[in-house]
Amino acid sequence: MKVIFLKDVKGKGKKGEVKNVSDGYARNYLLKNNLAEEATPGSLKVLDAKKRKNAELEQQEKDEAIALKEKFEKINVEIKAKAGDGGRLFGSITSKQIAEALKKQHGYKIDKRKMDLDQPIRALGLTNVPVKLHPDVTGTIKVHVVEQ
Repeated sequence: MKVIFLKDVKGKGKKGEVKNVSDGYARNYLLKNNLAEEATPGSLKVLDAKKRKNAELEQQEKDEAIALKEKFEKINVEIKAKAGDGGRLFGSITSKQIAEALKKQHGYKIDKRKMDLDQPIRALGLTNVPVKLHPDVTGTIKVHVVEQ
């Protein structure tokens, strides 16, 4: 019997897959527990429509991320911090501070976990901070740390 999996079933199939399984397994386990539905021509059309809609949404999200990346290339986030001799900061600038300054100065709300800052910024000057906007799109924010 051909079934469309509604949920992931370990060892059998993932959500959205169409597979051929034994009749007894399908009737007694998969269909009974709402893990799958029978693959009729109507249900296959519905599945195809869902896949197309998901692909369109994914493409739209990617396009929005690319547009945001282009906007980030033009902006500069300025953060004031106390510094000692030689431009070394007392403390450091973290991704949380960068996210807050970006929201306050330019109105973009970015999650601090999406900023790919290996080490906190510990010196004055300009630093490029990579930001993961989408699994395929990474933008860069210019952070300018100035003395307070």
